[in-house]
Amino acid sequence: MDLSMTDLERDIIREILNIGLARAADSFAIIAKDRVLLEVPNIDLLMSEDILQRVREYQSRHVAIQSDIRGDFNGTTLMFFSGQHVQRLSRVCLRMQTDEALDVNELQESLLLEISNIITGALVTQLANILKANIYGAPPTAPRGDIADTLQSLIPEQQLQPLIFTVITQFSDKDNMVELPLMLFFDRATFIKILDIIRSYDFLGSQMSA
Repeated sequence: MDLSMTDLERDIIREILNIGLARAADSFAIIAKDRVLLEVPNIDLLMSEDILQRVREYQSRHVAIQSDIRGDFNGTTLMFFSGQHVQRLSRVCLRMQTDEALDVNELQESLLLEISNIITGALVTQLANILKANIYGAPPTAPRGDIADTLQSLIPEQQLQPLIFTVITQFSDKDNMVELPLMLFFDRATFIKILDIIRSYDFLGSQMSA
């Protein structure tokens, strides 16, 4: 079965994500000690191989942190920290002067895990409240090796089936404008659940009668 959504459904999902990400941006601003700018998320239905290729491209230039979404939904968030972000966060949060490198020590990795936990937790909490779903974020991890291997549980057996794939391409502090990509993945079953929830509400947010 092909997955599809109307322009209105896409706009509703984008706005739901915006609400959750606004809370996440506020949480990140407190950590980074600066105002955080957030770009409107892109929502794409991509083939499995296209998703894995994009993930690998980000991984080659960033430190990746993963947190799974569990409960009523099955998904994963990936945050990608550039060398500039690692340097800045190390200075602000750890009072540690470092170069813009992707080789992080144990203390830096713990910091990135905690930041991802806070941001993903804020996003998941808002999604749970808006969609009235019982979901939670699993403790984040720092994947080793090819990160695409950790996404296999979300990749359908038939590689031509699309998945929902969301990218926030600008999650930046005011002065440096350093991108902090956050990717949100859902499997097919979860995407169908979300569409069913959206379709049970009118565009003003009040539930339609059965």
